[in-house]
Amino acid sequence: MNAPAAGSRHVVLVGMMGVGKSTVGRALARAMDRPFRDSDDEIVARTGRSVAEIFAADGEPAFRAVETDVMADLLDRDEPSVIAAAGGAVLAEATRQRLRRAGTVVWLSAPVQTLVDRTASGAHRPALADDPAGTLTRLSAERDALYAEVADLRIDATDSVDVVVDAVLAALVEGADR
Repeated sequence: MNAPAAGSRHVVLVGMMGVGKSTVGRALARAMDRPFRDSDDEIVARTGRSVAEIFAADGEPAFRAVETDVMADLLDRDEPSVIAAAGGAVLAEATRQRLRRAGTVVWLSAPVQTLVDRTASGAHRPALADDPAGTLTRLSAERDALYAEVADLRIDATDSVDVVVDAVLAALVEGADR
């Protein structure tokens, strides 16, 4: 992992689906008095379609292309913000390069069973339709090295939102003091 950047422009949350990037991101943005941006929400706003609809109609490669463009737009903005990156955003090398320059990247992590429990009712997650536990285990194995590659901080996200936000804030302050 990288060392946190003091005075970072953006705080970007990465990690697996269901880890709480959007929920933690909203609370973190409030605590930091910054705008919150969610890459999935931005994709929906840009395309007028849900992530599931894009996957179904156009396939994953088309979705990943839009996701890469959206992440570039979010990371290149001047206004410091808190950004929740979609779980697969780190798959694109271009996004990983931007993440390294964008500010502080926080990898929220949790055990696969926690992710399964949190995503059990999520009809908006097309990748989990058939075998949530197996899919999340496979995706975690494929992506963990990529999260580690871009992350300045790794925070355990199994606790309550308030506890996770406090841990992120404390780590950001500690990183800024170095």
